[in-house]
Amino acid sequence: MALSVFEEKPTEKELELALGPALRTWAEIKEYVMSKNLNLIDEWHTSGKKYGWTYRIKDRKRAIIYFIPLEQSFKLGFVLGKKATEKALQSDISTEMKQIIRAAPVYAEGRGFRIDLQEISNMEDIKTLVRIKMEV
Repeated sequence: MALSVFEEKPTEKELELALGPALRTWAEIKEYVMSKNLNLIDEWHTSGKKYGWTYRIKDRKRAIIYFIPLEQSFKLGFVLGKKATEKALQSDISTEMKQIIRAAPVYAEGRGFRIDLQEISNMEDIKTLVRIKMEV
């Protein structure tokens, strides 16, 4: 079963219906990230039916953040390289967010982790992670 709720690229209306009230938080995070750099690209992407469609915001080199739509919810995905991980762990993000980062598996690209909408209780944590990802 696909992680994302969509097997095909969704329309704006389909996204709105799937996310429901979670759309407001999705839009807030998207707007924040896009406001950080005029050269960012946002796009829908799929790695196949097994994973479904994800929405990502990237610069020319790498993805900054991934949005994974679910039914009435979503997850955010980050991949932090070594420098970004160190900076995040030294930042003022919450202890809970630091635990998520520490527990994340390490890949060649860095530590990859997902954050459930329910874990986004502190929007400042998300904003800090976005800033760190874009700086490093």
